[in-house]
Amino acid sequence: MTTKTLEPMGSAAKTLHLFEAYGVEMEYMIVDRDTLRVKPISDKLIYDEVGAYVSDVEFGEIAWSNELVLHVIELKTQEPASSLLGLEHSFQQHVRHINQLLEKHNAMLLPTGAHPLMNPHEETRLWLHEHNVVYEAYNRIFDCRGHGWANLQSTHLNLPFGNDEEFGKLHAAIRMVLPLIPALAASSPILDGKVSGLLDTRLEVYRHNQHKIPAIAGKVVPEAVFTKQDYEKQILQKMYSAVAPYDAEGVLQEEFLNSRGAIARFDRNAIEIRLIDIQESPLADLAVLQAVVAVMQALASERWVNIEELKKWDEHKLSDLLLRVIRSGQETIITDQEFNRCFGFECLENCTVGELWKHLVQETLELEDQPDVAYALNVILSRGCLAKRILDALGENPSEAAIKNVYAGLARCLQQGDVFIPEKPC
Repeated sequence: MTTKTLEPMGSAAKTLHLFEAYGVEMEYMIVDRDTLRVKPISDKLIYDEVGAYVSDVEFGEIAWSNELVLHVIELKTQEPASSLLGLEHSFQQHVRHINQLLEKHNAMLLPTGAHPLMNPHEETRLWLHEHNVVYEAYNRIFDCRGHGWANLQSTHLNLPFGNDEEFGKLHAAIRMVLPLIPALAASSPILDGKVSGLLDTRLEVYRHNQHKIPAIAGKVVPEAVFTKQDYEKQILQKMYSAVAPYDAEGVLQEEFLNSRGAIARFDRNAIEIRLIDIQESPLADLAVLQAVVAVMQALASERWVNIEELKKWDEHKLSDLLLRVIRSGQETIITDQEFNRCFGFECLENCTVGELWKHLVQETLELEDQPDVAYALNVILSRGCLAKRILDALGENPSEAAIKNVYAGLARCLQQGDVFIPEKPC
């Protein structure tokens, strides 16, 4: 959960238009190398030249940032990247650098959307330094000692828009793809040491973490609004009014309060997608991001149907599909052929989300010059999302020792920049 204001995607000198730039943020857990217990020491990595704790440390292309809890650190593009191609190498370099710094604390980074063994009620430690007033407000209202706050790691993707028309196109395209994302990106099948029955348990706890004020997250898939004026009226103002009785000082009266799966950031002319579980390595993350972006770009350019057709889909139908994909991933059956038609996918009956994704990747992506990304995406499409591969490795009723062994392997994947395959561990 990033609450700090990042630099605008565009500036007065140069307005960024659709798919001209990308902002990427990746969150990782810090854990003990031996026990895999979370270690609340992110502040030992984020400080300025005089040793004062700060919320961001810049390293040229990539910056490191704090999050709500002290056992999570975020890596992000400091400025919007002109392309996603090759970005995995930059993130991988910083993963290795952080792991090197963590060695003296007997700690390391751990991937996946949720820690499988963490007890958030006992182990949560909130960030105590710069910008902590926002975190304190969240904690006072919602009590952040829960999985939906303290134990969820994601990859955020920021996409720019240059004007109101572009915002409408981008928002329409994003809303259609959101329900499909967990089929590629789910990486959180285990919580409290048990198989949850969901492939994307992170999203399940995320969508409930602010149930006291339903206007904040809505149906996770945003409402069908396609202008700044309508968005502010139908989403932002309703949300601000709903939180006001709990937020007398107005700390949370900002766009970052919005917890939908994609949120409009008019302060920087971008839409931020928050639905993507972090993967086992930056390579796998960028494979997912490239697939998602390629499909959104095709939709926004009206490759299969016009934008007005996409705008007709309400959040209730799309959210229903999302909830089924959260549970079953690529095996989810798409019962609405009109939905498939929006993606140029002809299917007689009982088509799965996995089959749709294979069609979309074939139709929209050219990866001849990116063999590593092509390999990672092929693993995801042929062997399933990371959550499914974790379950393939663990079985239905894994022991704590087995869970630790598999997740230690995922930590090695992260260090090596590799893709997890159950029978061929990193």
